[in-house]
Amino acid sequence: MEGVTGWLFRQAHRHWFSGVDRYFMPFLSPRQEHAFTRREASDFLPEHNRGLYAVPQLLTRSADDFLWAAGVLADLGYREVNLNLGCPSGTVVAKGKGSGLLGRREELERLLDGIYARAGIPVSIKTRLGLRDPEEFFPLLELFNRYPVCELIIHPRVQKDFYRNQPRLDAFAAALASCRAPVCYNGDLVTAADCAALIRRFPGVTALMAGRGAVADPALFSKARGGPGADRGALRAFHDELYAGYAQAFGSRRNATLRMKEFWSYLLGLFQDGAGQAKALRKAADPAAYEAAVNHIFQSLPLREDAAVIW
Repeated sequence: MEGVTGWLFRQAHRHWFSGVDRYFMPFLSPRQEHAFTRREASDFLPEHNRGLYAVPQLLTRSADDFLWAAGVLADLGYREVNLNLGCPSGTVVAKGKGSGLLGRREELERLLDGIYARAGIPVSIKTRLGLRDPEEFFPLLELFNRYPVCELIIHPRVQKDFYRNQPRLDAFAAALASCRAPVCYNGDLVTAADCAALIRRFPGVTALMAGRGAVADPALFSKARGGPGADRGALRAFHDELYAGYAQAFGSRRNATLRMKEFWSYLLGLFQDGAGQAKALRKAADPAAYEAAVNHIFQSLPLREDAAVIW
């Protein structure tokens, strides 16, 4: 979730909420010149990820570029890197990256040959079921099964679904039965009940991954493990730490408010009548107006008793 779950978010989340074993970073895009941007480097600096298990994701169609980036990350102490074959963005797919590679079997095979022959660090894969039809996944899975994939993270939609429609759980069931690597499920996990139902239906799954659901309810995985939900005090402390971190990183509270508004587009779903406060947050033109809107939310809006809503 580029722009949302950077290192400041990960550290603040770790301080105030439990239940997460690994944090997957927004993807990095290694380039031919073999240099990361300052923004990319800031996200994976070891001191920015101290105290948590962070997994860098790499988005590329070049084995050489992947191996260069993986080597840099391994030297910094990272214990795993992830090849992102799941991003459904049209611009990414047009470049033959992300889920765009799922429709280029021969090129994907060359990429995986190059990566797994020379990678000096465990490599997991995040994938969708294909571009247009879930039947595309079975020859893809035969390919994945040839390599020492340390974990296969499956989002059971095809690229054309983006995040619409229901996850294709029948196709996921068939894939799970045939996959040699440990399988992590990703897709539409919003409540603790969703997590429990997924594990009951698919006991062979070894891990669960959530993106939007975990941002909308920072205590999602705590609740999934039988722990507490997010109370008002923890949410306020989480918000304040994140806001202060952005203000310092961006050089002003005004710049920080722009990033925080995106964060609130998810978090408002935890509050009753949260949708009614979205306009006030969007219209906040300066830090004082933003902070007044936030104070109103925390002081006046009841928390939902059931689960967050993702609009």
